[in-house]
Amino acid sequence: MGRAEDRRARRRGTRRGKQREGKRGIRRFFTWKKAVGTLLGLFLLTMGVFYAVYVVVPIPEANAMAQRQNNLYKYSDGTVLARTGQINRDIVGLEKVPKQVQEVFVAAENISFYQDNGVDLKGTVRGLWNTVSGKGKQGGSTITQQYVKNFYLDQEQTLTRKLKELVISLKVDQRHDKSEILAGYLNTNYYGRGAYGIQAAAKAYYGVDSAELSVEQGAYLAALLQAPSKYDWAAASDTGKKLVTERWNYVLDNAVEIKAVDAGRRAAMTFPIPIEPKPDPGTEGQTGYLIQAANAEMRKQGISEQELHQGGWTITTNIDRKKQKLLENAVKAELTSKLDPKKRADQDVQAGAVSVDPKTGAVVALYGGQNFAEHQLSNATTTTYQPGSTFKPIVLASALDNNATTQDGKPINAGTIYNGNSEVPVKGPGGDSYAPPNLDDISHGPVTVQEAMNKSVNTAFAQMGVDVGLHRVQDDAFELGMDGIKTQKALPSMTLGSYGASPLQIAGVYATLDNHGKKVTPTVVAGADHPTRSYDPQQGTGAQVISREAADGVTSVLTGVVDDGSARTSVAEAPNREGRQVAGKTGTSDDNKSAWFVGYTTNLVTSVALWGEAAEPRQVRDDHGEETVPKGGQVSIEGAGDSAGRVAGGGIPAKIWSAYTFEAVKADHTPFDLQTNERLPAASTSPSARSDGAPSPTLPARIPSDVPAPTPSTSAPSSSPTGTSSRTPTHRPTPTPTPPPSSPTIDPPTGGPDGTD
Repeated sequence: MGRAEDRRARRRGTRRGKQREGKRGIRRFFTWKKAVGTLLGLFLLTMGVFYAVYVVVPIPEANAMAQRQNNLYKYSDGTVLARTGQINRDIVGLEKVPKQVQEVFVAAENISFYQDNGVDLKGTVRGLWNTVSGKGKQGGSTITQQYVKNFYLDQEQTLTRKLKELVISLKVDQRHDKSEILAGYLNTNYYGRGAYGIQAAAKAYYGVDSAELSVEQGAYLAALLQAPSKYDWAAASDTGKKLVTERWNYVLDNAVEIKAVDAGRRAAMTFPIPIEPKPDPGTEGQTGYLIQAANAEMRKQGISEQELHQGGWTITTNIDRKKQKLLENAVKAELTSKLDPKKRADQDVQAGAVSVDPKTGAVVALYGGQNFAEHQLSNATTTTYQPGSTFKPIVLASALDNNATTQDGKPINAGTIYNGNSEVPVKGPGGDSYAPPNLDDISHGPVTVQEAMNKSVNTAFAQMGVDVGLHRVQDDAFELGMDGIKTQKALPSMTLGSYGASPLQIAGVYATLDNHGKKVTPTVVAGADHPTRSYDPQQGTGAQVISREAADGVTSVLTGVVDDGSARTSVAEAPNREGRQVAGKTGTSDDNKSAWFVGYTTNLVTSVALWGEAAEPRQVRDDHGEETVPKGGQVSIEGAGDSAGRVAGGGIPAKIWSAYTFEAVKADHTPFDLQTNERLPAASTSPSARSDGAPSPTLPARIPSDVPAPTPSTSAPSSSPTGTSSRTPTHRPTPTPTPPPSSPTIDPPTGGPDGTD
């Protein structure tokens, strides 16, 4: 026992000895003194390198802005679309800018401007790190640094340029008075609308000289510098307007903090809405909209608006010159040539359209409005108006892709039967109840999904959306191309297209369906070249976002809308159709404020929309009462063009679509290659609605547990858990498809208000 303990003690001693030797070995290579010495050496080396750079780098001559070139825009065939780039700048002295306006710029960008040495080390380090780590243009800098970047350097986000900016800013701050630097800053900034410098900006946004700017107006111009294109009130989205208003308030609050503006006066200030922009020469007609769309896409791909306006770009678009002309001619023939300038609805009506190649994503034609010179907000890209029932195919696509079932476990397909009575209530997540009316409040009784799509039965799709799951529908809509929908609450009304979308976005959604579920992103720019910058074009096609079977199933059903439904007269019976296969959907929003038709052949997808935009402020009376609609506000288009009343998606929009598409694909009769056939022939759909509008005597109403049944109703609802809706629909399997009859027996209405067509 004694010997064993002795052996254990010797082993412990050996281990401790080895540990002590290890520690002594580490200490030979690392001590705190050596670490501090190393760090001090690195610091001194860095300072030495910086001093050497400071000595070597001079203040350069002004940058190449004086040699600014035009931008050249081309059609897809290489012919010239437009040249832009006339510089808009008028240098003014600081005495031409009111003192308080000068101060709001300081408040916006660099409160310590009068005290600092021209650089913000924290902001510069942050900017350097963002550049190295690939985060781009994030990171703050002083007014001096921004002036140096604008006047002496360029907009490149490189480590070398940022180091030069730091060194030159220190030298400029030493050699120039703060007032000179501030004047240079105000005169070299880009404010949007092609305006360089505060004098050009004052003219562009408020129609005054810089000396006449109010504090409120100056604060808006200062706020603009953060994102000129996004914050331009005339073109900004609702989100952009909200953000620039917040930025404007931030600027003025900072101005109060530095005692540049009195707090009492600040409290009384109101946002100064800018004037409408004036278009550049040569951008009349559709040209300005095409340039605008190309520039927006380039900004999305990382090229700033200032970089674009500095010129030197040769931009080749995907716009097909012949198709573009065909689209313009179609809108003129079916709409604008029939407008009476004295008629209120004709003054208000706006048209937008986008045509896309579903195989490549190329935008081959775009219609943004009657004339860019008079209306700079592009109707092709604005997301202000509801797409109405053109959203219903998304609901069906989500149902098919998710293998969704009804509440009694039956799979959802073209043959699934829903309660088609008007105002059948459903309930969404959180207990939100919704009972939409059908067109003209017609009750259709039991309807198949095919007939519901053909006749655009609102209640059927509200039920389907709840069956699928509203969040699933929302997610699929986003994946298909409705970018803004994820910021909205998933409500049952979403299923009827209550959230805004642009013709560009909806064209992308339908192009993805046409492309068998592989993502299509409408792409305007084919390529862009510049002497000193590179550009990576947006990719027009991508991954599979819904299954081919789901996408093809929707396409199959949508051929029924054209041949047997609300687009039959304007599309199926168009004299220039020549037997081509067509899929499409009509849509009309609440109070007839918008009307859509989106359709496609196998090789071309086109979205056409009309909506009412008040040409002047006016009083409007509707079911919700009387209100004053401002200029640019949403109004009804009832009676516009040659329409005697309601303007529905199956009317003027579908006529424009047919006049354009069948000429654009004149030599193409390629049929759809579908790996499904969901469509039911017209002869196999359920009976049409009763003429008296009464509900079916055999179909129970679909009613949430806490919502009273509509009247009349012939059967009581079955019980269901709280928060869900209950019904007992009947179902039958999808019949074997047969060719549709040559003379369809259904002649559904072509659209209507109060919900969608």
